[in-house]
Amino acid sequence: MLVLAVAVLLADQISKFWALSALSGGEGITVIPQLIQLRLLLNSGAAFSIGEGATWVFTLTTAAAVAGILYVGRRLRSTAWTVVLGTLLGGATSHLLDRLFRAPGFAQGHVVDFIDYGGLFVGNVADIALTGSCALLLLLSLRGVPLGVVADKGDPSA
Repeated sequence: MLVLAVAVLLADQISKFWALSALSGGEGITVIPQLIQLRLLLNSGAAFSIGEGATWVFTLTTAAAVAGILYVGRRLRSTAWTVVLGTLLGGATSHLLDRLFRAPGFAQGHVVDFIDYGGLFVGNVADIALTGSCALLLLLSLRGVPLGVVADKGDPSA
């Protein structure tokens, strides 16, 4: 799980570094006309820039999600759930790092978005990982696939 999380985090942060250096002049790069364009957007909110004035709420929520995934993930035995939670962890941690350490300040930083999907929304590599892992999480839940966690020795329900 941690290896996958680090891979997602690195891919996202490296692509954001590239976007900040290559797209900061305001120019866009057309990848697929009228479908995909690369353009820089610094997002203080959540998806679709919702909640732009509440960046600190997203910081706290993301930190709690990262802690929860780490707690559950240390006991996983299911490969499918390990992939889901590893991908979620990588995307969430990358967004948390943006919130904590990017301008305008600690715990209020903006997430770097740069993949424009035909004017519908602008996202990044972490968003792709988060969306894909949430879809797989929903599928696993609907199919009743158990987490396969090993109980802690100190857990009274073990």
